[in-house]
Amino acid sequence: MVDGRRRAFIGSFTAAGGPGIVTAEVDADSGALTVLSSVNVVPDPSYLALAPDRETLYAVSETAEGAVAAYRVAGDKPEPAGRPVPVDGGSPTHLSLFTGHVLTANYGSGSVTAVPVRPDGTLARSASGVLRHSGAGPHTPRQQRPHAHQVQPDPSGRWAVSVDLGTDSVRVCTLTHGTPVLHRETALRPGSGPRHLAFHPQGSHAYVVNELSPSVTVCRWDAAHGVLTPLSETPVLPGAPARDAYPSGIATSPDGRFVWTATRGEDVLSLLAVEGEELRLVTTVHCGGHWPRALTACGGFLYVANERSGDVTWFAADPLTGVPRRGGSIRVTAASCVTLG
Repeated sequence: MVDGRRRAFIGSFTAAGGPGIVTAEVDADSGALTVLSSVNVVPDPSYLALAPDRETLYAVSETAEGAVAAYRVAGDKPEPAGRPVPVDGGSPTHLSLFTGHVLTANYGSGSVTAVPVRPDGTLARSASGVLRHSGAGPHTPRQQRPHAHQVQPDPSGRWAVSVDLGTDSVRVCTLTHGTPVLHRETALRPGSGPRHLAFHPQGSHAYVVNELSPSVTVCRWDAAHGVLTPLSETPVLPGAPARDAYPSGIATSPDGRFVWTATRGEDVLSLLAVEGEELRLVTTVHCGGHWPRALTACGGFLYVANERSGDVTWFAADPLTGVPRRGGSIRVTAASCVTLG
């Protein structure tokens, strides 16, 4: 929130013609976006995260070398805050803030990197530690080696969890002297290809969307001991997909009654109802574009970054049924994620 106005920050793939990082104003009543500016400083800023004080924005550079960058966001256009910092890992696809560090999930190298954050929000000159994943899965060639796709703190703030598509597992980690340290690894169904995870608002369960199998795995989460326990798996499509489906994003409703996912191959959003420790597929709706790479929930709205059609579409989620209703869209070439501030 800047000057009483809410902002959205949109990442994109510059290698595909994207504008870099786009800033948009968010209408509080309709959820509509209005583009304010764009900044192109680092290549392929595909995923973004805001600091808790909302004054600094962090972006990965999803390149073979891999880096993370910081921006000041006091005005309508992000301003670089220092030089990009190498993450000692390839193709970072996700990042988050955890105990005074930025953590990146490095898909290419199958690792998680920690970069210290200084008191003023800028980044240290180098990474403080790297956790390198090991293992593989049965789906070739996608699972010949680790592919960390997401890393985020749990709701308690005690643990960081990293989702690895290549090893069919979720790792629970701590941070010791600036280095991510493995606490426990939870195996999911072989060949499922877990991509992203979203926690229930109460922190009691986690929902893992699987990229190589169009489904969500429901897990019980024990924050006291850092234990993730798989319980069930629910399809996100009403029938067998006509082609490779490639689910991508996942989000939970603020009241914990619904889970939404995005699936690229089918260009749909799926609505799942939370029923105790299981999910039930309710319906699917068109994503409003082509190839929905990321899905973000904020209040009663959903924002979808449609990478190949080059737009960000917003939906109002019905508070009673959870069904998304399309509101509109803005043009963002090669859009990859939406972060609300």
